[in-house]
Amino acid sequence: MAYFQSKPTSGRHFLQIPGPSNTPDRVLRAMDYPTMDHRGPDFGRFGKQLLEKLRGVFKTSQPVVVFPASGTGAWEAALANTLSPGDRVLMCETGWFAHLWQELAGKLGLKPELIETDWRRGADVAAIEAALREDKAHGIKAVCVVHNETSTGATSRIAAVRKAIDAAGHPALLLVDTISGLASIDYRHDEWGVDVTIAGSQKGLMLPPGLSFNAISQKALKAAEGAGIPRSYWDWRPMLAANAQGFFPSTPATNLLYGLDAAIDMLMEEGLDNVFARHDRFAEATRRAVRAWGLEVQVEVPGEYSSVLTAVRLPEGHSANALRATILEKFNMSLGNGLGRLNDRVFRIGHLGDFGPLQLVGTLGGVEMGLGAAGVPHKPGGVQAAMAYLNGNA
Repeated sequence: MAYFQSKPTSGRHFLQIPGPSNTPDRVLRAMDYPTMDHRGPDFGRFGKQLLEKLRGVFKTSQPVVVFPASGTGAWEAALANTLSPGDRVLMCETGWFAHLWQELAGKLGLKPELIETDWRRGADVAAIEAALREDKAHGIKAVCVVHNETSTGATSRIAAVRKAIDAAGHPALLLVDTISGLASIDYRHDEWGVDVTIAGSQKGLMLPPGLSFNAISQKALKAAEGAGIPRSYWDWRPMLAANAQGFFPSTPATNLLYGLDAAIDMLMEEGLDNVFARHDRFAEATRRAVRAWGLEVQVEVPGEYSSVLTAVRLPEGHSANALRATILEKFNMSLGNGLGRLNDRVFRIGHLGDFGPLQLVGTLGGVEMGLGAAGVPHKPGGVQAAMAYLNGNA
């Protein structure tokens, strides 16, 4: 069997976690292609074309390197290539993944300085600017922000963060994690002045886990010349040298790259602006369903709602984990769990990637039935509210 379930079930399993997202058949078929010689001329031609196409997704003319790794590897690569032990890094704890990135920075010998939030909003732009203005000696070497915080459903305003850094007159690098945001919501590496963008394959790019990315500015490339954190596998320099001819310094995840090529074609055929509008539409429909049920969206700032996922708070005394277990058992649907301080307080509905209106209606129907089956106080009509919005915004 390709995978194992605890009991036989009929129908398709609904994987509605906020990543890995569902992989389209077209991408799966592309990954079925026989593995080619990754040192041969055909691969070199394929690699050069793919890396060029990939830049379009990041909206950059700068290099994008690809590692066979999860997004955590791309976190480490971004830090290790630009910084040295003892460097101060300003980080905003918008949720669990921002917290984990901060922990990783500490393990590399960096000195994270954390701006805390209540995990119900994006990065605090004013606090970032204030901290940089106070740093007269420019001891802070990088500002690290999660663009789309998958644990909470909050999207940070990266263009505003760039403006804050510039307004403070500070030379810090801007490192941004858009692992769950890329190819689902608007992202502009060049225009927003990002120095290193971090991404992964298993979210908006509609691939299985296994590829991670760094998009790199010229300022970041310059910083890499003097970075002091030991690096070998994560070193950009041999990667960029090999990429110039379409190759990789170590064995690439060849079949995942085939899938990436097909996924980018799908995104560009739909048009990135249309992809973003589709995600926006489904996210708004989901939030309308949540409010119709009488429940609360985790994020409190409307301008920072994510179009990738919606985190839903349950009333006090009710277990989000028990609700998720009921929905999985009765309706064969997986929803995201609460992470860190949100464990058992929220469940997360993923509405990203290869996803259409009927899938959304089915997902919300499963949630509404699950709320009833689990005895969670709610009002009926969430699915109808979502459908009414979708019908008026097709």
